[in-house]
Amino acid sequence: MQTKRMTYPGRFLPYALLAPQVIVTLIFFIWPAGQALYQSLLREDAFGLRSTFVGLENFARLFRDGSYVNSLSVTAVFAVGTTLLSMTVALLLASTVNRMIRSRSTYTTLLVWPYAIAPALAGVLWWFIFNPSIGIVPYMLEMVGYRWNHRNSGNDAMLLVIFAAAWKQISYNFLFFLAGLQSIPQSLIEAASIDGASPTKRFWTIIFPLLTPTTFFLLVVNVVYAMFDTFAIIHATTAGGPAQATNILVYKVYADGFVGLNLGSSAAQSVILMVIVVALTMIQFRFIERRVNY
Repeated sequence: MQTKRMTYPGRFLPYALLAPQVIVTLIFFIWPAGQALYQSLLREDAFGLRSTFVGLENFARLFRDGSYVNSLSVTAVFAVGTTLLSMTVALLLASTVNRMIRSRSTYTTLLVWPYAIAPALAGVLWWFIFNPSIGIVPYMLEMVGYRWNHRNSGNDAMLLVIFAAAWKQISYNFLFFLAGLQSIPQSLIEAASIDGASPTKRFWTIIFPLLTPTTFFLLVVNVVYAMFDTFAIIHATTAGGPAQATNILVYKVYADGFVGLNLGSSAAQSVILMVIVVALTMIQFRFIERRVNY
């Protein structure tokens, strides 16, 4: 039996169909990236009227700047904490909801709602919850002897932004984990149960290995989210403080470029941030994907 091959008379139709996506990519990615790379080689005044070509001097100055090196370490802690917390809680919630029969759709709807909240609103919400003066969490912590104050304590501030960023991303991770769990054949789990495997053993030997493609995908997405999409949360909760304890790379780009008006340094930081994210993604595909069971 021969398969009928579809042909289109229009010679330029494929190019016309590709053109919108190509144009969007050029305008919103290639052109800004090229402009940032060009500006990173310049030194401009605060008003953008004069510029001087300085080559790689902006990059060299960054790695001699203690505040930028501190921002690198702060970003690493924030990204790891946000990714682990959001994925762990999402997997726990998905596993719980997957066992439900009657109320599964209700709980799924409730757990998806936080993803519709804007990052800035999520930051403000958690700022109120952990506010040392009016927040419920500091009041409860003080009852057990811990005085919470993210305005003075860098550790408290870091925990606050990690909680806020992870809470915003849990819904996204939950949907993918739930879809992955529902795609696992129940016959495999039932066979293991008949063989006497405990629920914990069934999870680690059958369920989780079959979830590795979903887990790997979410790992890549969450790292990119922590690096780029958490600016509004940082800005609404701590503004990079106290004492730059939560000044992650993407927020430092804003602070130096739009507040400090150091456009050359800000452009160099954005280039380095892009290189770091691309390198982390490549490392994950190179080493972690080997453990994925497709």
